[in-house]
Amino acid sequence: MKKNILLTMLLLMATMTFAACTGKKSSLQKDAAAQTDTFKTQSGKEIIFTAIKHGSIRITFDGREIEVDPVRGLKPTTDYSTYPKADYIFVTHEHFDHCDTAAIRQLEKPTTIIITNANCAKIIGKGKVMHNGDHLRLADDIRVDAVPAYNTTPGKEKYHPKGRDNGFILTLGGFRVYISGDTEDIPEMRNIKNIDVAFLSTNQPFTMTPEQTARAAKLIKPKVLFPYHYSDTHIQMVADLLKGTGIDVRIRNYQ
Repeated sequence: MKKNILLTMLLLMATMTFAACTGKKSSLQKDAAAQTDTFKTQSGKEIIFTAIKHGSIRITFDGREIEVDPVRGLKPTTDYSTYPKADYIFVTHEHFDHCDTAAIRQLEKPTTIIITNANCAKIIGKGKVMHNGDHLRLADDIRVDAVPAYNTTPGKEKYHPKGRDNGFILTLGGFRVYISGDTEDIPEMRNIKNIDVAFLSTNQPFTMTPEQTARAAKLIKPKVLFPYHYSDTHIQMVADLLKGTGIDVRIRNYQ
């Protein structure tokens, strides 16, 4: 009788352990199956971009983890507790689909550096504040420039007023990445040069139409363009509008 009870308990424990492990593995497998693009700097350091969703981007650079606008709650929900802890977290602005304190808590470790604007730093309760035009050296091989991100279409300025929010240019070992944040094709984009990879938000009325994204890409001339934050926009239009320009347009799952 005691042997039967002991055997039953052991089987139950084994089943629970298997279920727990299987659940965690499933979450990690989902992350591993996400769309990734790998590049290398001139010195051979690896940069991996992982498409999470909407405005959320994961960048792995030479073993360091960078998260951009991590958001947990938007569908499909993202469990950042299964992700590696972040070395750097960038938050472009305060809207709920970009600034999520719960996701930040899941990604944080004692040495995590958060880079954001003044309003988000108040919401999060911490962070290095950058204003449009600011520059910051995070490591010998990581520099960030904060650039303007705002609406220009009449009646839409209220969504992202000029001077409040940031786009970011990350220079990773000489490899330049432009993350537009929520913006339209603003005049300041003429000053953004030598971009290897650009992420341009495409979702009116809040950001750009496909036509605006194409105009912005022609101004910036990135080698590779990832339209992102595009919701239900017919995003293939961006690729169609940029045919013959030499810009490599890659559509990933950034709805």
